[in-house]
Amino acid sequence: MTMSRWLILGATSPIAREFARLAAAQGAEIVLAGRDLEDMERSAADIRVRSDRTVSVVEFDALDMASHEAFARRVDEEGEGTLGVFVAFGFMPSQTEIDAAPELGAHVISANFTGAVSILQWLKPVLEKRKGVVVVLGSVAGDRGRASNYIYGSAKAGLHTFLQGLRIVLDRAGVRVINIKPGFIDTSMSWGSVKDGPLMATPRALAERALKLADGKGAGESYFPWFWFFIMTIIKSVPYRIFRKLPI
Repeated sequence: MTMSRWLILGATSPIAREFARLAAAQGAEIVLAGRDLEDMERSAADIRVRSDRTVSVVEFDALDMASHEAFARRVDEEGEGTLGVFVAFGFMPSQTEIDAAPELGAHVISANFTGAVSILQWLKPVLEKRKGVVVVLGSVAGDRGRASNYIYGSAKAGLHTFLQGLRIVLDRAGVRVINIKPGFIDTSMSWGSVKDGPLMATPRALAERALKLADGKGAGESYFPWFWFFIMTIIKSVPYRIFRKLPI
């Protein structure tokens, strides 16, 4: 089902920009939401030229949870028809950076878990009324705690569990909840963490997969690219006494 309108949270990320272009090409109105208004205005102008669709820009801060109620109310008051929500914001410093500045740990949890829970809970009644779909970018990092990124991984693990429950609740109202677990994506978040290679995917490819899943073609939880399902199945099956010695 093609959405009448897509609300894109964290719209300045490369994945979000690609998703917005693809969704507009399908005929949807687009709402770009994030902190960098100038960046989003440039994206909005580009999408309007490419698709001749209505594109609006609104300020949204995942960390400013006191503002989420008013933001959700504004979403409810503007526009009609089915509503899609694409959650693309996140924050991933290295574990070394967090160890050097422990306050970053709380920031990681807020940006990747608490902020997403807050805005989706406020949007829940809007979605139940408008119908549609929620697509959230999780991470394979949430499948098992690893020494190299256990703070970020724990935030994504919490997000995955939240989405499992939200999926059950919203399914009763006819709203689909999709959790995509990407591996390595060629964005600034992965710079320095992995070299280019067969495991690296592009933001465009992930955006295409996300929109395909939103259209009803796939399960509620999906790894991207597909081979990460097998990689993570192996990683989760390794006994702890062996796993703790691995350099990952």
